[in-house]
Amino acid sequence: MANGNIVPLTELIAQFERLPGIGKKTAQRLAFSILEQPPERAEKFAEALVNARRKIHFCKVCQSLTDMDVCSICGDSERDRSVICVVEDPKDVMAFERTREYGGTYHVLHGVISPLDGVGPDQLRIKELMARLGSGEVTEIIMATNPTVEGEATASYLSRLIKPMGIKVTRLAYGIPVGGDLEYADEFTLARALEGRNEI
Repeated sequence: MANGNIVPLTELIAQFERLPGIGKKTAQRLAFSILEQPPERAEKFAEALVNARRKIHFCKVCQSLTDMDVCSICGDSERDRSVICVVEDPKDVMAFERTREYGGTYHVLHGVISPLDGVGPDQLRIKELMARLGSGEVTEIIMATNPTVEGEATASYLSRLIKPMGIKVTRLAYGIPVGGDLEYADEFTLARALEGRNEI
């Protein structure tokens, strides 16, 4: 669909196209959908985008997303602080929380070790994880990186760092398909994977 060289519309489509998984046609549909909204609804949408970008940052404990110093999970006194589930991405925390099966805490790495992409251990939130283990409170680390080559390599690397500290390191059981993303796993599959985790 041509936009008749309307510059603001072209810019809006271009911004939507920058989002992951959004092609040109979907970007055009989204842009026209915004234009069809009443002005106040479009303004609310824009305000929500700006507020989210300005106010959301990393939790100083687990490195997940929050709008406070410490996220609601780290701030919850009912959570079991002796167990940390290590995940790649904040979306994985949300996936586990949907299962309602896990009562421990989390640590978000913000990626995996991937030499081909130029990502080494120093680019991940590993220092922050190791600092949390110094208190002696943690007795188990659950490696919940995705079952990909990079996810497995990251889990193995972390296991070699953590096991000498006398902390049990477990890996999610393979109820999750190899090559799959935790973000897309259903609650039942994630719950089964948690139950069947193995020491590594």
